[in-house]
Amino acid sequence: MSITVWITLWTTATEGRLRSGMHLPTAVNRLATRALIAPLLGPTLPVALRRRGLDLVGASLPLPRGTRRGLGTLGGVPTAVVAPPGPLAPHRVLYLHGGGYLVGSSSSHRPLLAGLAHATGSAVLAPHYRLAPEHPFPAALDDAYAVWTALRAAGIPARHIAVAGDSAGGGLTMSLLLRLRAAGEDLPGSIGLISPWLDLSCTADALTRNVASDAMLDPSWLPDAVADYAGPHTGAPELLPLDADLAGLPPLHVVAGADEILVDDADTLVERARAAGTPVTYERAPGMWHAFPTLAGLLAEADASLRALGSALRADCLR
Repeated sequence: MSITVWITLWTTATEGRLRSGMHLPTAVNRLATRALIAPLLGPTLPVALRRRGLDLVGASLPLPRGTRRGLGTLGGVPTAVVAPPGPLAPHRVLYLHGGGYLVGSSSSHRPLLAGLAHATGSAVLAPHYRLAPEHPFPAALDDAYAVWTALRAAGIPARHIAVAGDSAGGGLTMSLLLRLRAAGEDLPGSIGLISPWLDLSCTADALTRNVASDAMLDPSWLPDAVADYAGPHTGAPELLPLDADLAGLPPLHVVAGADEILVDDADTLVERARAAGTPVTYERAPGMWHAFPTLAGLLAEADASLRALGSALRADCLR
């Protein structure tokens, strides 16, 4: 499908059940995350119910006015497109959603995708990549690569494509980057990582240190997600971004909450990438929990982080 066909699929977004731009206090957002979202990430409920519940939460949250949305197919993968009003900048953002490789979709991440589209001034493309446990590694990576290949085949230069993701989607972003480099392909113009989950060994100190302060994630959930997704492939180079050579990569823009259980993953990546000479920006947001930008439109800190991230991705891709 050519990129021009996407324009015919866009529709004006509904505003959700809450008024756009109505920020709630940080404490209220923290409580809502712990009470409403966190239970849908844990293994207590059946995975199908968790997926549906997260999509319903995303559908209830506000979007910026004028947001356009559509659904099509790229590289054989169902892919949502989210765009701001008006003419689009020439770059594109390939966004890989989080959810432990088990849950999540463009619907659950609707506010984040809209906020990032407005911040970048262009279209954000969010593949509905295959999820575990039905489709373990490398299915999600294969789908991300298929969408990347379709964008390139449509004539978009690699330097005009930013790849970004949150949580497991951040890990998938790094996996895609490593696959492209191993294949000798042109690399994206910019990389955005929000609370990336990069260490599947689940041994980082923050898993214990921040267990009480992270409103979103419980470390006890992670080993089962690793088993469902990676299975016997935990040693695959594409799943070990913290052990990779990080020299010569596109600029990395990392956002993490200082109170989250995966902050050590972000800290380690940033330290090693900087040591390797790769350009890096890092927002280590005080008082914030895992993947807090998913509350765009309700949480002022989420909106500010997405504005900064989107501006950085745009600047890199249009340089």
